[in-house]
Amino acid sequence: MNFQQLRSIREASRRGFNLTEVANVLFTSQPGVSRQIRELEEELGVDIFERNGKRLTGLTEPGKGILPIIERLLLEAENLHQAGSEYSDQTKGTLAIATTHTQARYVLPKVVQQFRQAFPEVRIALQQSSPEHIAEWVMSGKADIGIATEGLSQFKDLVSFPCYEWNHVIVVPEGHPLLRKEMLTLEDLANYPLITYDVGFTGRGHIDAAFVDAGLRTDIVLTAMDSDVIQQYVALGLGVGIVASMAIETNRTNGLRTIAADHLFTPNVTRLAVRRGAYLRTYTYDFIRQFAPALSKEDIRKAIADADNN
Repeated sequence: MNFQQLRSIREASRRGFNLTEVANVLFTSQPGVSRQIRELEEELGVDIFERNGKRLTGLTEPGKGILPIIERLLLEAENLHQAGSEYSDQTKGTLAIATTHTQARYVLPKVVQQFRQAFPEVRIALQQSSPEHIAEWVMSGKADIGIATEGLSQFKDLVSFPCYEWNHVIVVPEGHPLLRKEMLTLEDLANYPLITYDVGFTGRGHIDAAFVDAGLRTDIVLTAMDSDVIQQYVALGLGVGIVASMAIETNRTNGLRTIAADHLFTPNVTRLAVRRGAYLRTYTYDFIRQFAPALSKEDIRKAIADADNN
């Protein structure tokens, strides 16, 4: 039994049993992957995968029981490497962070700057995508930390922590009629074309829920992942923008004005997630605490330990 065999089986499950994709991920050949899988099956004396000819089609019942064991073995092997690196040199390495554009653009710069001052020899790999992809990257080990507003608490293989709360704000051009409203309502907003985030990004779920609960139909004419893009199209007069408050505080440009919307939409909570069972290096704990000062190292360790015991 060897780790390449275990990786072949894990990736076959992750890649929808497509051995060509598995071979690309593992930098080997498709026949090599097939051989690794078959050799382990012969050693264990059971078929892990169901087959249609030479094509894998799913997991057998024994395979469903074996796969979690393989996942744990590979996770512990990765933890062993992390622990070795920790004790050989605690101030060098790479911290991979998967996050959304809004967090990367408006929240993380100050945290990253402080972190680099404390750990100048740690490289930071910043990856931006949707919350779903962020979760996948953390669970697969491609990222050490995931940061997003939506979705991270829904994955059982992640341990997530609430970090801070924020609200949406309304963005309109100078002179817009909504600026004359003493107290803006959802009905007022529904009378105008709206520009906001893509579904699944930056608290969009709370925006949709507010209008649905009020029985109002909206005309969302444009969506984007990027707060700057939303504001640009608002400045062109294409609609009323709904964006994250942190995207406005440092970017009052293009002749735009903001209107508070705390009373219209449910507050959002940004969460930080790590992989369940992962070994966190000292500088990873330090980054988490800089991003979420209310969390102590013991809080983080306890949450991870409790998740592993459940």
